[in-house]
Amino acid sequence: MHSGGMRRCLGTALVACASLTFFTACSNDQADKSGTFFGPSQSIGNGRVKAYAMLDKFGNPTEVGVRMSAAALDGLPAEDAVPPQMLVLPLPHQASATAFDHVMLNWNSHGHQPVELFGKPHFDIHFYMVNPAAVAGIDPRKPDFATRAAHLPDQKYVPRDYVLPPGSPAENAVPAMGLHWVDATDGLEPRNYDFKQILINGSWDGAYTFVEPMMTREWMLTKQAVQEKVKQPQAYQKNGYYPTTYSVHYDDQAKEYSVALGGMTMRHAS
Repeated sequence: MHSGGMRRCLGTALVACASLTFFTACSNDQADKSGTFFGPSQSIGNGRVKAYAMLDKFGNPTEVGVRMSAAALDGLPAEDAVPPQMLVLPLPHQASATAFDHVMLNWNSHGHQPVELFGKPHFDIHFYMVNPAAVAGIDPRKPDFATRAAHLPDQKYVPRDYVLPPGSPAENAVPAMGLHWVDATDGLEPRNYDFKQILINGSWDGAYTFVEPMMTREWMLTKQAVQEKVKQPQAYQKNGYYPTTYSVHYDDQAKEYSVALGGMTMRHAS
């Protein structure tokens, strides 16, 4: 082959290689990134529990939650540990674009205050927006505890209909948790309220800090499903994907419960 033909062949080959590289790169950029990703599991009762995140095909988070095996509802302690046992469940890194940092789960063998409302044996599942060190720093032994408790978030950051229970913030603040806000439309009248499952919100020192599903063991054993809209605030304190739905369901095939915050939507701080 003469030199001109060789140059033409070489040029064609280079163009073909470049085109192949371009289309391969495009293909990789458009690869489906959807899936369910898990953090490390821990034992509870006779079973296991772990946090997870779900992504859509573009890699955006759509849901975070916990999966708890059916066996986890058996073999639970009959008495609460002192101090109470709190399982810190790391979220997978795929949840990093959400507002949430980690999940904390604890079992209350005799419920907790106010016992007139929440005295049944139940699980608390805190989806925290702050790191574990910040949570641990909520300590009534610190001299500024009452001041920080009384520093409430601006009302625009509090979800619609959520209010604090009667009493001073310092009296209501729970160590290693903070203040718990309840939905005023949930009918929390001690004489009439039948606690099965509920969605609480939390704050500390001016920041909106957690979303907390609570559910009784008795109700979970019925394997009923629930899906509700999450009430939204008027504004958000930090950028991130926030949930618009809350659900609990039992997967009979996997033999596990799922407690999920879904319908993730991007919000911007304002």
